[in-house]
Amino acid sequence: MSLPSWTLVVPLKPLARAKSRLAEAAGALRPELALAFALDTVAAALDCPEVARVLVVTDDAAAGAELVALGADLVPDPPGAGLNAALAHGAGLAGARYGEGRVAAMSADLPALRAEELGRVLRAAAGYPRAFLADTQLVGTTLLGAGPGLALAPRFEGGSRLRHAASGAHELTLADVPSVRRDVDTPDDLRAALRLGTGPRTSALAGLVRLSPG
Repeated sequence: MSLPSWTLVVPLKPLARAKSRLAEAAGALRPELALAFALDTVAAALDCPEVARVLVVTDDAAAGAELVALGADLVPDPPGAGLNAALAHGAGLAGARYGEGRVAAMSADLPALRAEELGRVLRAAAGYPRAFLADTQLVGTTLLGAGPGLALAPRFEGGSRLRHAASGAHELTLADVPSVRRDVDTPDDLRAALRLGTGPRTSALAGLVRLSPG
């Protein structure tokens, strides 16, 4: 049986502005750490059999070059109107470039991502017109998918779990996909991701970050 084939749209802020809540702990390493998160996230996604391609939306040329070297496709963020506009733009370009197919928006800060767990999420999402996965705190969203020909209609940032549910997207309640739920915004989040086991780039930098015991 053939696997559902997805285009993942991954947004990335310019590194100079990314992960501001890690500034105190990471200091000058903050942009490098944000890039490590994105590289580990995209590398794991590209290893997932359900993923046909990863399309990164970013205006950061240096980060974009490293992500393309991993195998991602790249598109600039011409809307300049925030995260949801960037995701809608990327999803629209995915349809134009690759033809109608399943598209999912996924956070770029999932450094513990496991390809097999992402595959379980995408297989479950394929059973609904639109579906989303909440983050570990059950407040935000780490992944939102839409079927062929359907608008992604992203409502990320802040308390997006309730907004995505209100938009008619089905909430996926899988219990065995912690790495797909574990986004990283704060030092506590990073400690939790490290306990799950982060990718090599994040792991190499984490020892240089000032993390209090947790």
